[in-house]
Amino acid sequence: MCYDLWTVISYIDTHIHLDCLDAPQALLDEARDAGVGAWVVPGTSCERWAQLMATTGMHAEVYAAPGVHPQAADRCTAADLEGLRRLLQHPRVVALGEVGLDRQVGCPWPVQEELFVQMVRLAREADKPLLIHNRRSTQRVLEILRQEGADQVGGIFHAFSGSLETAREIIALNFAIGVGGVVTFATARRLPEVVRKVPPTALVLETDAPDLAPEPYRGQPNRPAYLALVAERVAALRGWSKQETARITTANACRILKLPADTVPD
Repeated sequence: MCYDLWTVISYIDTHIHLDCLDAPQALLDEARDAGVGAWVVPGTSCERWAQLMATTGMHAEVYAAPGVHPQAADRCTAADLEGLRRLLQHPRVVALGEVGLDRQVGCPWPVQEELFVQMVRLAREADKPLLIHNRRSTQRVLEILRQEGADQVGGIFHAFSGSLETAREIIALNFAIGVGGVVTFATARRLPEVVRKVPPTALVLETDAPDLAPEPYRGQPNRPAYLALVAERVAALRGWSKQETARITTANACRILKLPADTVPD
């Protein structure tokens, strides 16, 4: 397994919108210097899948997770779903995402729910983990995941900021907790407790760049290299060294996303 091979500090960013960043090559080089070795890029809309796959194809350590964000659910057609079914067979596609429910976007709720169910079913059919987007809809997201047997594929709850109780429900469904810049905020209360108290096997790292930059860059565009700041905070909360944080969170990402053995750069 690839996580047995990580013997130096090298993190995996499990959620980064690389296809939305300017000068991605320079940003990835900067991130490598900060100890980041691989990246997973989620989809946001059907219209952006081509750009997503083109970006993935340009970088050996970048993987794709095409899907439809709930804000774009009403633009997804039956033909798009069939295209996604085919895309999930691509060797650089390691997950389906980011998908879920969001009560703060304009897309009608019934449309969001219908598409989310279809996305979970596609993930199970393709045996791919899910990258979950969830805002003010936690219990309904969990209900759908249970009803549709999503524990069979598991995945990651992206940008988690909920309670310890909710985190435990998520972990029981075979999903990991995606820890990003919010964990560094002085105002963060629940997430630090979650990071301290969940099993170490449940934690993975992410930036969500260009969004959710960590302190001291909060409010500015996020960068791939800032994953190191998230990792440092996780290390402090758990009492781990940087090496332990890299080893544990990278092992988790590799296991959950079934990353290939050549994930580790030579």
